Amino acid sequence: MTIKEIKQAVDDGKAVQWKHAAYQVIKDKHGQYLIHCLLNDNYINLTNRGGDTLNGIPSDFRLYNH
Repeated sequence: MTIKEIKQAVDDGKAVQWKHAAYQVIKDKHGQYLIHCLLNDNYINLTNRGGDTLNGIPSDFRLYNH
């Protein structure tokens, strides 16, 4: 998935995961897109600081049913 596709899916209320269901892409109350690890409750930005490169391989992001 591209950055645009991921953000649109999250904005549309769809569940997006990175690698597996323990890593969920969320949008926080400040409008930031983050990857949330449910295993240890840590968060990282979806993209680099410039917002143009994913923090992960695009093919590792997918929609899932939660």
